[in-house]
Amino acid sequence: MSRVAKLPVPLISGVEAALKGNSLTVKGPKGTLSLECHSEVEVKNENTALTVTARSGSRFARAMAGTTRSLINNMVTGVSSGFERKLELVGIGYRAKAQGQKINLTLGFSHPVNYDVPEGITVETPSQTEILIKGIDLQRVGQVAAELRKFRPPEPYKGKGIRYSDERIRLKEAKKQA
Repeated sequence: MSRVAKLPVPLISGVEAALKGNSLTVKGPKGTLSLECHSEVEVKNENTALTVTARSGSRFARAMAGTTRSLINNMVTGVSSGFERKLELVGIGYRAKAQGQKINLTLGFSHPVNYDVPEGITVETPSQTEILIKGIDLQRVGQVAAELRKFRPPEPYKGKGIRYSDERIRLKEAKKQA
């Protein structure tokens, strides 16, 4: 069995889990998330924890057990405390402004870039060069951050672009004239 799947997922106070067939629903103070579990994986709900086991001893079943356990752990964390991703804009004239469920980006193009934020995700701009993405679904938060970063990824010579707050860019040396 997967080493990851051996650990039970503790249910924090205020978080409830409901199993109906292969479908798992986790409810907490921030919202509700659901997951359709694979048929090779069995999820059991003890009072204070969820345990995941592989139905067979195949390599695929063991791998799916570990994956399912990680997804369930992310769901429990999301509905209890939520997830957050921070982006920074580096470059002269690069600005971001959140307007409801839209974000307006000025990234040095001849036109502004408008991005529609998906349902369940909130975007804040504490300053013109910072973007805070918050939500209860880790995959969605990461996907929105990746889509925003894709508009202007950091370039390797000056480091201009949209980067994650914890990302470090290794700058290249410019070509020298001979």
